[in-house]
Amino acid sequence: MSNDLPPLHHHVQRPWRRFLEEYEPLRGDLFRYCRFLTKSAWDAEDLVQDVLARAFVSLGGATETPANPRAWLFRVASNHWLNHVKRARFAAELAPEPSHEPDPRGPREAAGSLVARLAPQERAALVLKEAFDFSLEEISAMLSTSVGGVKSALHRGRGKLEALESEQVGSAPPPVLDAFCAAFNARDIDGLTALLLDDVTLDFPGLHTDYGAAAARRALGTTMAHASYFTAPEWRAGMLEASARFEARSHRGEALVLAWWQHESGEAVRGFSRVELDGDRIASIRTYYHAPEAIAELCRELGLPCRTSGHRFW
Repeated sequence: MSNDLPPLHHHVQRPWRRFLEEYEPLRGDLFRYCRFLTKSAWDAEDLVQDVLARAFVSLGGATETPANPRAWLFRVASNHWLNHVKRARFAAELAPEPSHEPDPRGPREAAGSLVARLAPQERAALVLKEAFDFSLEEISAMLSTSVGGVKSALHRGRGKLEALESEQVGSAPPPVLDAFCAAFNARDIDGLTALLLDDVTLDFPGLHTDYGAAAARRALGTTMAHASYFTAPEWRAGMLEASARFEARSHRGEALVLAWWQHESGEAVRGFSRVELDGDRIASIRTYYHAPEAIAELCRELGLPCRTSGHRFW
C-alpha cells in the first residue's frame, strides 16, 4: 500500500459526516420510532446508531437516491429491529430455562414503551400508523408484508394494547461508580485512572471510540477542564468551563453516570454514560453526549434540568 495516500479513515470521514448532516433533520422522528420499539432511551439511541450505520452502507451500494428518505430510514429501522428480535428469540430458545422468580425491573421497563407488550410486527405497525401516520401501503413496504398483513397486525395490536402502570424500583449504584464520580469531582486524574482497566473502551456512539487507559485519561482530563472541546460552537452558549460534575444514578435497572455542567442560567445535565464493570474496575464507558433525544427523556423521567449539545461535535 502506498504511503503517499492519506489514512483510510480520512477518506471515510468526509462522506460519513456529510451523511449524518444530511439525515440530521430526521433524527428526532427516527429516535421516537426506535423509542417505541425499545425499552429505554439508551436502547433507542443505540438502535438509532445501528440504523444510521446500516443506512450509510446501504446508500453506498444504492443505484439511486431514496425517493422518500424518511420512509426509507424507517424501513431500515424496522428490518433491523425485527431481525434483532428474531435472533434474540432463537438465542432464548437455546438458553437454559430461566428462573420463575419475578424480576422487579420488568414492569417498570415495560412501562417505558407504550406498546412494549405487543408482538414485534404489531408494535411496529401500530407505531408507524398511529404515531407517524404512514399509509398502509408505506407500512407494508417497511415491514416487508402485505397491506392485509398490516391491517391484521393493527387489529391485533389495538385489541391487546393496555395501559401499564410504572413501578418505581431502584437500587444503589455499584461502589466503584461512586468512587469514579468522587475522583472526577475532586479532579483526581490519577485516582480516576486507577479505577479503569488498562484496555478500557470509551465509546461515543456513532462518532468516536477510544481504547486504553491513556486515551481515557486524556478524554476525562479534557472533560474536567474544557467541556466545549466536545461541543459545536452553536451549542456552547452560557456553558462554564471547568464546571463538569459526575453523579452516579440507577435508573431502569441500570447504573448510570450523569454529567452535569454549570451554565450562566444554572446547573444542568448535558450527557450520561453507561458503564460496564469487570470486578471492581471499569471495563467500558459508553457516553451519550450527542444524543439530545435520549438525554431529554432521561432527564424528564428523573425530573432533572438538561441542556443538549446537538448530534455531532463539528
